Amino acid sequence: MAMSAGSSERAAVELLSGPQHQLDDLALEATARRSASSSERWRSSLTSLLIGTTSIALWLGAWELASRYELDLFFRFENIPAPSEVVLALGELLQTPKFAAHVGNSVTRIFLGFVIAATLAVGSGLLIGRFKLAARSLLPPLEIIRPIPAVAWIPIAILLFASAEQSMVFITFIGAFFPILLSTVHGVESLDKRLVFASLSLGARPLDVFREVILPGAMPSIVTGLSIGMGTSWFSLVTAEMISGQYGIGYYTWEAYTLQKYPSIVLGMIAIGVMGMGSSFVIRKLGRRLMPWFEPEGSRS
Repeated sequence: MAMSAGSSERAAVELLSGPQHQLDDLALEATARRSASSSERWRSSLTSLLIGTTSIALWLGAWELASRYELDLFFRFENIPAPSEVVLALGELLQTPKFAAHVGNSVTRIFLGFVIAATLAVGSGLLIGRFKLAARSLLPPLEIIRPIPAVAWIPIAILLFASAEQSMVFITFIGAFFPILLSTVHGVESLDKRLVFASLSLGARPLDVFREVILPGAMPSIVTGLSIGMGTSWFSLVTAEMISGQYGIGYYTWEAYTLQKYPSIVLGMIAIGVMGMGSSFVIRKLGRRLMPWFEPEGSRS
């Protein structure tokens, strides 16, 4: 009887502790998966960095050789400065505050124009994508304006605004507005309508549906539009600075061309590319922070 009682107690203890052991095993398994996923992401990032660095190094090497030997095949490199000359020009320019002033002016214009464009485009896109009345009243005039390139807006911008600074911010705004608007509209229209109906049937108010369902559902498209809009805003700004500016990286590049400072031309082009790439990277990173639930298709295993 004593042995039977002891066996029963041990069986009861094992029965009670079984679920706890299972929970511990599941926790360990989840931890192991997170660790493996983190390690895999780190290896993938390192591999991408190595491949990208190697690719840039090969391109720079080919450019250096083509410029030094003045190759004349389909492209003529006799007047194209080599990367080593561009680096020397950068070293000389960094000793003066001129280049930093140009960059600072361009970044300020981009920030103002992009923030205004993002605010108005996202708001308008949400309304157009959600409400038929807004789409019927706002979309036709916007569709007429949309194909007009930013360069064509420069004379009108000069007439509209009292200062060249305001006109260049407006050109930047025009370049960023339409990509963000169309991406937002597409994000709202592609949202599964069953999610909206389900939230309404559960008692959600229209404003809650807008805030909790429509905006998060459209956010991936909005972030994509913001990234594209940032690139087009740089293109528009540089064009405006070349034509009507007195400061800015676009003006600096055009001034270098008129003065036949070829290394400075390439330096200005590289600066535009680096700043455009960096600003788009910041937009994507911020978008991922705002969308912890979103996993891009390419990252799914």
